[in-house]
Amino acid sequence: MRFIFVFLQYDYCDINCMNAPKTNKFEQILLDKLADDDQSAFSAIFDTYYKDLVMFAFTFTKNSDNAEEAVQEVFVRLWEKRSELKLHGSLKSYLLKSVQNHCLDEIRRRNVREHYAEDKEIQSLYVNDTEDYILYTDLQNHLDHLLAQMPDEVANTFRMNRFDGLKYQEIAQQLNVSLRTVESRISKALRILHQALKNGG
Repeated sequence: MRFIFVFLQYDYCDINCMNAPKTNKFEQILLDKLADDDQSAFSAIFDTYYKDLVMFAFTFTKNSDNAEEAVQEVFVRLWEKRSELKLHGSLKSYLLKSVQNHCLDEIRRRNVREHYAEDKEIQSLYVNDTEDYILYTDLQNHLDHLLAQMPDEVANTFRMNRFDGLKYQEIAQQLNVSLRTVESRISKALRILHQALKNGG
């Protein structure tokens, strides 16, 4: 998930407010099957959202084990409540909100045990609109799509820097181009990405 935070120094609310779909047909089919005790539907939901939800939980817990534990607990509850589940938004939003609530409850319990009173800090962690929250996988797919539309030399140079972690000088040596050329290509890629995100894709 490294590149989400490094490929753009960008106000996340601009990314977060991009248009996101509500409950789609795929989700509705899974929910209907889940209500009928279909374990394959539960597995499909788990496989679709688990990785993204763990990354989301990590933003609260700052601990990978605790993040996984929180998400696993949410999925356990999802299975337990499968027959009575009635959603007013998307499944994605429901799962994100459930993970958020679970993590914040754990933080509150921890603060009570440690005699902390940090309500303002907890409030600052809330994601108010989980309906329009952009998952890591969605953002990665969006980024891949944008890179595919760039000139090959620009996209390749950007990937070498932001994905492979190479310094500008190392890229210049590998591609046998000048340092200024590397700087120009990455700058161009960033401009394209900024503009695309501002325009909602």
